[in-house]
Amino acid sequence: MTHTARVALVGDRSPHVRSHTRIPGLLDALRERDGLDLDAYWIPTWDIADHTTLTGFDAIWVLPGSPYRSEAGALAAIRTAREDRIPLLGTCAGFQHVLLEYARNVAGLPTAGHAENAPDTSAADAVVVPLACSLVGHEGTVELTAGSRAEALIGAERSIERYHCNFGAGPHHVQLLRTHGLQFTGTDTDGEVRIAELPEHPFFLATLFQPELAGDGTRPHPLIRGLAAAAVARAKATA
Repeated sequence: MTHTARVALVGDRSPHVRSHTRIPGLLDALRERDGLDLDAYWIPTWDIADHTTLTGFDAIWVLPGSPYRSEAGALAAIRTAREDRIPLLGTCAGFQHVLLEYARNVAGLPTAGHAENAPDTSAADAVVVPLACSLVGHEGTVELTAGSRAEALIGAERSIERYHCNFGAGPHHVQLLRTHGLQFTGTDTDGEVRIAELPEHPFFLATLFQPELAGDGTRPHPLIRGLAAAAVARAKATA
């Protein structure tokens, strides 16, 4: 029996965001190549009223395209996935907002800020900060932590990934987030964090890079395939 999983694509959809234009082809490839059937719904950030809006979905993918029109909406989506154990993938801006949500609601920093959303955020509160060097249009090596979900899915200790971002994790807050349970399981060659995950969650993974830009779009990135498999497993379990 085929189980169709309902997936919320959280982001302010735009034809000018390349990752957004890749999504239909990736969904087709997941269905045709991997037998993973997803019923995807684009959910603008401003349509997410609170943490109950997305409770009926089998997975949540928080997509690139910052600054979001509603920071609160994006954070509510992430909180729903984290607290209700709904599979989540956050890419690029999704990664940044995973850090922000976790800092505010788990790590005890309610004033945590994102320097793109609020440029006047103080250094003490800036969990997401401008990168020293822009990664827009760049590729780079990501080194993966042995035994992590990311390493298991990718099947290698290193991977070459594509970026399109100007903001990343504030280095002064990484240890705070780590102390409160968020694991950083991928770094660049300089040790800057590129992947975060919650190991006790069914699937909760965020990347600063954009796996949706891998290859030509006909073979979904292993992390996207992992989200899809987790979504289908949840749909089957709750059917």
